[in-house]
Amino acid sequence: MSALVLAVCNQKGGVGKTTTTYHLARAGVRAGRRVLVVDLDPQGTLTTIAAREEVPEDSIGVADVLSARTREPLTDVLVPGTWDGLDVAPTVGETLGVVRDELVVTGAGRESRLRDALATVADRYDLVLVDCPPSLDQLTINALVAADAVLIVTQSKQASINGLVKLHETIDAVRRNYRADLTIAGVLVNQHEQNTVSGQSWLEELRAAMTILEPPMPKAVVFSDAAEASVGLDEYGSRVANRLAETFDSYLTHLEEAAR
Repeated sequence: MSALVLAVCNQKGGVGKTTTTYHLARAGVRAGRRVLVVDLDPQGTLTTIAAREEVPEDSIGVADVLSARTREPLTDVLVPGTWDGLDVAPTVGETLGVVRDELVVTGAGRESRLRDALATVADRYDLVLVDCPPSLDQLTINALVAADAVLIVTQSKQASINGLVKLHETIDAVRRNYRADLTIAGVLVNQHEQNTVSGQSWLEELRAAMTILEPPMPKAVVFSDAAEASVGLDEYGSRVANRLAETFDSYLTHLEEAAR
């Protein structure tokens, strides 16, 4: 069976897409899945926290897979991840930003380059997580075209929720033109402040409009601290972290069921 490909999206930065991708990868490894994470954000943060060893800036990476000038095979750019069972398609340096601009003026087939690349390794993995950039550009379009389903990461705040309309429009456009079967597997509400009136109000609006992964992820420094330390929540050594690790396990179960 081919790998399940999930695109982790939101054009707004700072909502926790990268750390969510990282912790979902850990949940996949914990569940015995063979996991690949694709760092499609030019900032390269996922590569920094998920690769087992530092990736030199002159290394080939995702940019070389997507560029018409190089077209490196995806198998040649993969590096081992933090845990056994995890591989990383890395982004280093500034090359992915250059390739993003290149794709804007590239002709037919530009939207399917990541999908074509992933097809060459689909039988090696059970789960592929694509960390999208904080924008609705050709990199995000490539992720959506390659994906079986989308995980939207947002916050229970007005600024975060307002941006979801544009993201839904982009997903609908991809459905019309490239992937009629693309689904939204769920919405993860991150950094939720459950004790505030505004947080609860916006959360209820989200629940009324779309499928929310329950429970929402609370605002907790351990969420980002564990990722920055390149350890799983279950490895962090606190009761709060262990509880959040179990939440990510349940998220993954829901996403796999919703996307199949």
